[in-house]
Amino acid sequence: MTSAHVYIGTSLDGFIARTDGDISWLTKFADANAVNAYNEFIATIDMIIIGRGTFETVLGFPSWPYNKPVFIMSRTVKDVPADLREKAVVSSLAPIELLAHLSDQGFKAAYVDGGKVIQSFLAADLIDSLTVAKVPVLIGSGLPLFGSLDTDLNFEHIRTSSYSNGLVRSYYKRSRND
Repeated sequence: MTSAHVYIGTSLDGFIARTDGDISWLTKFADANAVNAYNEFIATIDMIIIGRGTFETVLGFPSWPYNKPVFIMSRTVKDVPADLREKAVVSSLAPIELLAHLSDQGFKAAYVDGGKVIQSFLAADLIDSLTVAKVPVLIGSGLPLFGSLDTDLNFEHIRTSSYSNGLVRSYYKRSRND
């Protein structure tokens, strides 16, 4: 089965974006250390799974930010712009079905991104690793990284790195000894 990995930044109070989707408070921490860490992570995966919200956000970027195949998990997005059809595909499959489909296509490791998508993969106990960068900013409200779960999910702490700009990045892998 294709493994699923999260790499994401949050505010100190656990939000991935403001309620309107704004992440400007986060992007100002995207220095050379952040870029290097992301590049190291992205080299370990061979495809990306995002949701509608992330898809709509990245459509507003100056250029398409991904250089690997992208699957957009959505029941409302029906198609992608013509210039992205070779780069992105819409899927309405549930997380477990999508990973099985990707595995059948030969994909080994997926980058799972976007709050609702991450929450759905966690709820199905499909996340193999979490890399969470906390920035020293409280935004008070917004879109949370984590949602409710029916059962506890245990992760093993691998390491934590801190940087001069105040960012703290922690690495976890799923502990299957529950």
